[in-house]
Amino acid sequence: MNNKKGPKRSLMFYYVAAILMIIVFNSFIAPMFFSPQVKEISYGNFLQMVDEGQAAKIEITENKIALVGKDDGDKIIYVTGRVEDPELVNRLVRNKVEFSQVIPKEPSPIVNFFTNWVLPIFIFFALGQLFMRYMSKRMGGGNAMSFGKSNAKVYAEAQIDKSFADVAGQDEAKEALKELVDFLHKPEKYKEIGAKMPKGALLVGPPGTGKTLLAKALAGEAKVPFFSISGSEFVEMFVGMGAARVRDLFKQAQEKAPCIVFIDEIDAIGQKRNSGGQIGGNDEREQTLNQLLSEMDGFDSSKGVVILAATNRPETLDKALLRPGRFDRRVPVELPDLKGREEILKVHSKDVKMTDEIDFNAIARATSGASGAELANIINEAALRAVKLGRTLVIQSDLEESVEVVIAGYQRKGAVIAPKEKKVIAYHEIGHALVAAKQSNSAPVHKITIIPRTSGALGYTMQVAEEETVLLTKEEAFNKITTITGGRSAEEVIFNSITSGASNDIEQATRMARAMVTRLGMSKEFDMMALETLNNPYLGGDTSILCSAETAAKIDVEVLAIIKAAHAKARRILEENTDKLHELAAFLLEKETITGVEFMEILNAEPRVKEELVADVDASNIENNN
Repeated sequence: MNNKKGPKRSLMFYYVAAILMIIVFNSFIAPMFFSPQVKEISYGNFLQMVDEGQAAKIEITENKIALVGKDDGDKIIYVTGRVEDPELVNRLVRNKVEFSQVIPKEPSPIVNFFTNWVLPIFIFFALGQLFMRYMSKRMGGGNAMSFGKSNAKVYAEAQIDKSFADVAGQDEAKEALKELVDFLHKPEKYKEIGAKMPKGALLVGPPGTGKTLLAKALAGEAKVPFFSISGSEFVEMFVGMGAARVRDLFKQAQEKAPCIVFIDEIDAIGQKRNSGGQIGGNDEREQTLNQLLSEMDGFDSSKGVVILAATNRPETLDKALLRPGRFDRRVPVELPDLKGREEILKVHSKDVKMTDEIDFNAIARATSGASGAELANIINEAALRAVKLGRTLVIQSDLEESVEVVIAGYQRKGAVIAPKEKKVIAYHEIGHALVAAKQSNSAPVHKITIIPRTSGALGYTMQVAEEETVLLTKEEAFNKITTITGGRSAEEVIFNSITSGASNDIEQATRMARAMVTRLGMSKEFDMMALETLNNPYLGGDTSILCSAETAAKIDVEVLAIIKAAHAKARRILEENTDKLHELAAFLLEKETITGVEFMEILNAEPRVKEELVADVDASNIENNN
């Protein structure tokens, strides 16, 4: 049974509903049952009814004459227009008809004042209230008259169930924030020595790394109220509302001190201000920023109000916001390392039923570069897969498959691929794996599959490094490009043709080769000269070129030379191991998915070439040549 209650309606709703019901009843329903029927007649017919004795009662008004018949009672009233007839009164007296004349009354001045002034103003005010409520709901507000009120969500001490134990993989960030907790607990210790705590701390990092979770954990550890608001909630369509909300937020914070104020996505209001002379700047956003700067200067941090803010675009923030006395402390919240990823997986799996044989280290090694949010999603996807397959516990294969779901999407088991194209895909993927295995300083092959994915990939080769590194050597970068070109090289070596399947490989190889030349200083031609700068390092890593058009042309030549050298090396490796290429491709075509262990066993064993597969390949080569 569904006991879910609907939203609570306001008193104004019932007022309006009652007024509408009264209007409908008086206008349509009551006249149908209680009002007599009114029938218009000519003045001649009216006189005829009087002379024939059919009139029981007549009422004369300024413009009309109403007649009630003897036989009809009060059911029908006959109405006619008033005509200047001097004989009408004598005729009515002669026929013994009861009649009367209604003299219009002068309306009371009080009634006139009420109907002409009070009632319109009341109606206008009521309509205004309804409009204000409607606009307030559209803008996410509560009270229609509270445009200047802050929309911050306030969490009391008992409502915050997060602590630093719930935050894994961010040990440095937690260490930087623990000092703020100590200050909120023992402010007198800092006052005694004359130290002042930072007014604000800026959490900087990629999306999904746990900046908001860290802020809540800080409030949970400090056991103080927590104000949470997004930067976009300050700026509205009405000029000056953002600044008013900033004032109200700081006023509430000082009233509830000690407390923590958290502004998420502060770059929405904290972007660099336009220089003088520019037209079309966002004045409302700048007013909000100016008010925020003023409030941060005005409040006393010794009262126990700590301002936290989060952003993944620190390069866009106004310098005035980052100077000492405002956001004094910058706390990096970076992507977790191998150990951090393993801890995050364990934290998110606490409430998930799993077998004892789960190897979180293997999953952590397979998810290099994943954020905390993505790792949480991997755990959830594994649990969903276990339920889908009818199990009550999550096993290792569920986690491994969930990693692939997050990276490449779900399997397209119903996709129909022609046998010839499937063979090309198999050789393409084995080409990647074989080139990677035959190079030093290359991550081991973990899995190869030719099952299409919803991301558009027709297959992929997964490599998992045995240990995580933070530096990339020139040799390792070149080997990665060589591995990337291995798929296209296999198509060229075996089929003497190329397909569109290497489009993503081409983008990756070009991007890495350009980074080697322009940003990593791995080119003899340009030595350690910076030719590009990285924009938005936490949001995609777009670059801007820093050189002339002539130098840019030389960069293209250098990038092309690196890619050509890597391509040639990949072809050479495959030509030297053609037998193994055939054998591994045949095995992959049969199984569709093979592990890194199976791949290495076949690679290290004696060659066992399937003659029929080689014959099919030779036939394909003859067809392509013709």
